[in-house]
Amino acid sequence: MTLSTQSADDAIKFAYWVPNVSGGLVVSTIEQRTDWSLDYNVRLAQTAERAGFDYALSQIRFTAGYGAEYQHEPVSFSQALLQVTTRLKLIAAILPGPWNPAVVAKQIATIDHISNGRIAINVVSGWFKGEFTAIGEPWLEHDERYRRSRELIEALKGIWTQDNFTYRGDFYRFNNYTLSPKPVQKPHPEIFQGGSSRAARDNAASVSDWYFTNGNTPEGLKEQIDDIREKAAKTNHKVKIGVNAFVIARDTEEEAKALLDDIIRHAHVEAVHAFGDAVKQAGNASPEKEGNWAKSTFEDLVQYNDGFRTNLIGTPQQIAERIVELKSVGVDLVLAGFLHVIEEVEYFGEKVLPLVRELEAARKQAAAA
Repeated sequence: MTLSTQSADDAIKFAYWVPNVSGGLVVSTIEQRTDWSLDYNVRLAQTAERAGFDYALSQIRFTAGYGAEYQHEPVSFSQALLQVTTRLKLIAAILPGPWNPAVVAKQIATIDHISNGRIAINVVSGWFKGEFTAIGEPWLEHDERYRRSRELIEALKGIWTQDNFTYRGDFYRFNNYTLSPKPVQKPHPEIFQGGSSRAARDNAASVSDWYFTNGNTPEGLKEQIDDIREKAAKTNHKVKIGVNAFVIARDTEEEAKALLDDIIRHAHVEAVHAFGDAVKQAGNASPEKEGNWAKSTFEDLVQYNDGFRTNLIGTPQQIAERIVELKSVGVDLVLAGFLHVIEEVEYFGEKVLPLVRELEAARKQAAAA
């Protein structure tokens, strides 16, 4: 069974992590029938499009580590996947520092024309100090990284929407610059941005179109979302919310939980601790000690973005009900990771997505009544 995503604007959206980086999406020695090659990713993108996914997120990594021995560059890889799909939108991760906003603006505008408006970006402020130092980029303090991201987003919006754009920031400067042609998407391609810290939430509340956060409980997410939307309302800014989730959908709850236990039992302990040391440095570097991963446990860190914490683990019915609960606290998109990606994306499209749409329709009807 397939499901079109040409649904109501208020329907919750779905994205998947593009495995353009080797090693899968869990730091575990358990078998992962997932591959980082272009051939695998072409089949996956076409499967996800048929299954009803709206977006796919290409990751950015410059150096090996934590099982990611090989990495394809996300912008060019996203363009390759756009060539073999017709509706799926690709979100290419961008890292301020290596990417100057003038280059990003021109790259993405060109791809936007080639794909007829199906490219977006995810601005990653930076969490891996070793990656920056390895490629000769300065490592800024936590809030400075987010201030640079804010300037990059402001510059992109200006370049994409204005002629003779002038900008005076601490990190980026433009003098009467005109980009032509402008992007197909109006007012500009969608801009995603992640993080959990105050600085990340402040950026989302003021300049980003979408805010990605690590996996969390509905209660934890509601606290973040309420904070962002309260701040955004003060300047009439609107931001949508995406949450990371590792999905284990199985015919029985016992089977799903057993697989989760198996993933954690086979965790690559040394790699998890190394990853944890790196990301917790980034998370704890925020002044309020509330950045991504600041409070993650060992078990949380077996999945890169705390995906187990969102608890989309169980039967299709259980998962669909939890997704609709996420929507009720303000989540607009679920960014899903899977163990065996192609086959599980297909299962999700067949078994879970139709239930989500049924539950959404039932709630909408009940609210109207």
